[in-house]
Amino acid sequence: MSTDASRRRDVTVADVAKAAQVSKAQAARALGNYGAVSEDVRERVQAAAEELNYRPNELARSMNTGKSNTIGVVVGDIENPHFGLATRGITDTAKKSGFNVILVNTDEDRAAEVDAVRVLLDKRVDGLIVAPASSVETQHLQEVHSSGRPLVLLDRTAQGLDVDTVAVDMEGISHESTRYLIEAGHSRIAFISTLRTNDSYATGLSLGSSQISDRRDGIMRAFREAGLKEPDDLVRFNADGPETIKKITRELLQQPDPATAIIASDGLIGLSVVEAIQDLGLAIPDDVSFLMYDDFAWTRLTRPPLTVIAQPVYEMGVAAAEALIRQIQGRKAPAAKPEFAATLVKRGSVGGPSGGKGGHDGRRKENLPTTKTSPDVHFPLNGAPARST
Repeated sequence: MSTDASRRRDVTVADVAKAAQVSKAQAARALGNYGAVSEDVRERVQAAAEELNYRPNELARSMNTGKSNTIGVVVGDIENPHFGLATRGITDTAKKSGFNVILVNTDEDRAAEVDAVRVLLDKRVDGLIVAPASSVETQHLQEVHSSGRPLVLLDRTAQGLDVDTVAVDMEGISHESTRYLIEAGHSRIAFISTLRTNDSYATGLSLGSSQISDRRDGIMRAFREAGLKEPDDLVRFNADGPETIKKITRELLQQPDPATAIIASDGLIGLSVVEAIQDLGLAIPDDVSFLMYDDFAWTRLTRPPLTVIAQPVYEMGVAAAEALIRQIQGRKAPAAKPEFAATLVKRGSVGGPSGGKGGHDGRRKENLPTTKTSPDVHFPLNGAPARST
């Protein structure tokens, strides 16, 4: 026996036409808002559709019109609040323009990204926004662009691909933040990233992600300008998951010539680094200074609050969606494209090296409030528990 719900799902254009006492062709034109149809027929069809709770077959509609009013979005890690906030900007903007969004997570795996792009194209999305897992291996994106399908890159660039790209100058802000740590007295500065590599870091290692490559370059430029030895031994990749991040943090802080400051490449890494420092019984910044990329609410709730590199992530999502929709609708790009810049927000987590008299975000360390993060506090990201709690 059919339920009311199943009957509602099975309502077709023919059912609506019969209820409205019009032809199927008239009902299709009225429901699809195309072709010539009288106002009387349109009103009868709309009333019948509402009464029957008719829902259009979007696949059939897209085959008829060539448009699905759907945008595909491919990101590396939806658990990372950075991508969550960017996606919110995309979906808010898409909704205002009548577009739906299909979101796919790739876990920063290029093969998964290739599959995701293929699936989204099979679903006839009108365009794609992609945060590429690799800035080098981008043949699948080259093919999308060559086919004429609208494409926008988010957060990362792709070599040889001339498409709209919404990203921040990471090399510049990385240089500024590293110089800030060096001026505080640090010469042993670690950098932790989730970037997957097969080899340990060495000078000149080619990195597949433009974001991470630019951050590395900014760090090393600051060291060279200061006349200091580049801290190659303190660069750590493959920071996949809370336990791995904590293990890396312990190694950096317990080796014979330990790091005195740590830079975390994103908020999830940052949370696990703070927990590892806490587990070791160390204090920020008395024992180790810390800063991280992205500014989330929990970074202001720790004691001390954390120094961060804030990015206009939501606005970048908005800009990416606007650029894609403009392409879909065939409108010309504005003469001046929006530019986005990151900002170093100095709070309380940077001081001089342990035992030194270095300044702390403009204050001396002895004037700080409590410097050790409370072990009873867990830091929610965007209101939801982080994966490392």
